[in-house]
Amino acid sequence: QAVHRRPGSIGGCATPGRVFKGTRMSGRMGNDRITTQNLLVHKVDAENGVLLIKGAIPGRTGGLVMVRTAVKRGEK
Repeated sequence: QAVHRRPGSIGGCATPGRVFKGTRMSGRMGNDRITTQNLLVHKVDAENGVLLIKGAIPGRTGGLVMVRTAVKRGEK
């Protein structure tokens, strides 16, 4: 019974004799900055420090979110 998960073949033997750049391998994912454009701010609750926004906001719960005015104009 196998104990470790292994990637299998990741490149050729004699030719090309190396692993190509960009070959998908295991590793950590995430910690990337994601931009979501033209979301609608419904309500601002300054007392509780809460913004009500229509649409999905990527990231984990409790993560930092930067809100700014749209650079590109949204659909009418």
